[in-house]
Amino acid sequence: MIGFLIKSSLCLAILLGVYILFLEKEKMNVFNRVYLLASLAVSFAIPFIQFEPIHEELQQNLIPYAVQTIQAQAISIEQQSDYSVWVLWILYGIITSLFLFRFIKNLLSITKKIQSNPKKKFEISTLVLVKEKIVPHTFLNYIFINKEDYENRNVEEELYTHELTHVRQKHTIDVLVIEILKTLFWFNPILIFYKKAIQLNHEFLADAKVVKSYNNVPFYQNLLLEKASWNSNSYLASNLNFLVTKKRLIMMTKTTSKSRALLTKLSVLPILAGLISFSCFETDNQKEVTEVVAKKQIIKVEEPTMGEQETQKVYEASPGKSDDGLSVPKFPGGLQAFFKFVKKEYQIPSGFKGKGNLIASFVVETDGSLSDIKIVKDLGKGTAEELLRLLKTSPKWQPGTLKGKAVRVKYNVPIHLNTV
Repeated sequence: MIGFLIKSSLCLAILLGVYILFLEKEKMNVFNRVYLLASLAVSFAIPFIQFEPIHEELQQNLIPYAVQTIQAQAISIEQQSDYSVWVLWILYGIITSLFLFRFIKNLLSITKKIQSNPKKKFEISTLVLVKEKIVPHTFLNYIFINKEDYENRNVEEELYTHELTHVRQKHTIDVLVIEILKTLFWFNPILIFYKKAIQLNHEFLADAKVVKSYNNVPFYQNLLLEKASWNSNSYLASNLNFLVTKKRLIMMTKTTSKSRALLTKLSVLPILAGLISFSCFETDNQKEVTEVVAKKQIIKVEEPTMGEQETQKVYEASPGKSDDGLSVPKFPGGLQAFFKFVKKEYQIPSGFKGKGNLIASFVVETDGSLSDIKIVKDLGKGTAEELLRLLKTSPKWQPGTLKGKAVRVKYNVPIHLNTV
């Protein structure tokens, strides 16, 4: 969960930064709307996408001694329930419920306003005539305006065109989506900036329609400035006077050439590709060496001859003594004692949640000590470091022998972690 939040937040921040630096100032408002909505979708989807590149590991022959590789059976380690996690989930549920209550309350407030006030059909919308002196604003197909202004025909045509643009382009849907995300991820402040950017983009789109329809920018700008101080208390609606700032006034007269717009759009692609590559491919501490773990224990015997080409011979054997006189190394007390040792001493890192297989390899030297301790498969979150620490504290083993002679034996040990 933490990994998901970190990845999604990082993607949200980078994509929003790209928008503010390169796209927001350009007059390509339809593309910008798609970009902002796609940024939300991509940022929350990327953490669930994972490509596992193939890695190869070159094994160096151990000279002058022979090496046998033994695949041990998996050791399963389970963690008892962590009550602190439950406390966090309960706290999250309480706070989310409060935000959800606020969201539903505002929806009901708008619904009540629609039902309790007179309505008039107007083109593809429905006008809701309210007594309050409010600035025109839109929610779904409903346009809220002051009843007295409507009856006295004091509502300018430009304002109707502005609000109808919100209706036709269904801007309320965008606002509802970002509000739902804010309700679920209330702890992520980046979503606040996304809502602001999305709503400002909506106003750019509506302003552009008015300017194109009436071709009187100075009059429309003065009209907006006049309405800027009017009451607007619905955070779920598209409001005429949302951020009547220098940005919005400048955008009305700004032009962007087709070639510049195309170049700007294309420049976003490598950034998006880089984000996907960075987020989807496993990081170094999560890379898994591609190797097949056999169901049987495999003993790989390498018998190098100094100065001559080395030969390899593969045996299948169980722990104990093989027909070829090979005796595998033994942990003090036997294999079950080794399993108990790992289960007792391995402390699952607090940052690791979930389940998976962790694989380590090590060489049991001829004197019984462990060397060349490596992690073959890492689950991240400190799981590998903890296993390395544990193996370094292992007591000496009884070395393996081949034809009566002590030999170096390489072990692969799978550890199954489960915190669910």
